[in-house]
Amino acid sequence: MSLRARASQRLKREGRSHQSNWGQYSGPSLRLPVDQRKGHQRLVFRGLSLSLMAVASLLLGVSALAQETGLTRVLFVGNSYLYYNDSLHNHVERMAQERFPDTPSGDFQFKSATIGGARLKHHNLDWLLRPGQIGVDLPFQAVIMQGGSFEPLTDETRAEFIDTAVANANKVREAGAKPMLYMTHAYVPPHRRADKAMISVISETYIDAGQAASAAVIPVGLAFERSYKESPDFSLHADFDGTHPNLRGTYLGACVVFLSLYDDDLTNLSYDYFGRLPQSEVHFLQRIAKETVAAFINRSQ
Repeated sequence: MSLRARASQRLKREGRSHQSNWGQYSGPSLRLPVDQRKGHQRLVFRGLSLSLMAVASLLLGVSALAQETGLTRVLFVGNSYLYYNDSLHNHVERMAQERFPDTPSGDFQFKSATIGGARLKHHNLDWLLRPGQIGVDLPFQAVIMQGGSFEPLTDETRAEFIDTAVANANKVREAGAKPMLYMTHAYVPPHRRADKAMISVISETYIDAGQAASAAVIPVGLAFERSYKESPDFSLHADFDGTHPNLRGTYLGACVVFLSLYDDDLTNLSYDYFGRLPQSEVHFLQRIAKETVAAFINRSQ
């Protein structure tokens, strides 16, 4: 029912005339001379225009300030590469909470299921994807899967990893989520298997797996490579083993994941792990992440 019709009914109940309220004024004449009426109309129109402009400006301001996201439930599956340094999923979640302040922080449910030294096939993905199993009642919206660092290094383990990625990606889609593959980084000294060509093998394996599984690839390993090329002495690895990430490496990985998840920008993101990373390092790592993701997208196209 229209506003006019509802008002008419209300007026009838109150015993008043519809015409006297919505039509011509039924009381004493308030007619003005023609010139005054025109001037009055111009003033009313000008006032109305200014009011509408103010409302429009306010709405535009609200729209510009609105920063929210519907992507709040993400599952990470992997090994110690993910859980080192307060766990990568925590860093990505904090970045998302800062970037999207209009989304209640409690809505974000980022979970991580990791097994030290595990291959991708070692995870019971069916169980993890079932709502309620790990404290998330609704289905996950994105699932990020990371294989063992050594899986790309032999023909047998590479083939097994790709087959597992395909099978897992199908399960993830059946659960209503987006499958994503977390490309691992290469070893560096003092690791006994450190090899400068390793990142080429890793990236090729993950790209092949992504294509076979129709899954998005998160190019973390390529971000490590880009950083080392630009600043060789800026370490991203734990110095005691040359395989696990140090805090810088975890932060870089988190930036790449954030960009891949949200197709967003890190501009003005101040998250520095509660002051544990200098702003100069934060800016450097964010830039490396943005450049890597942009280059990877262009390469894929």
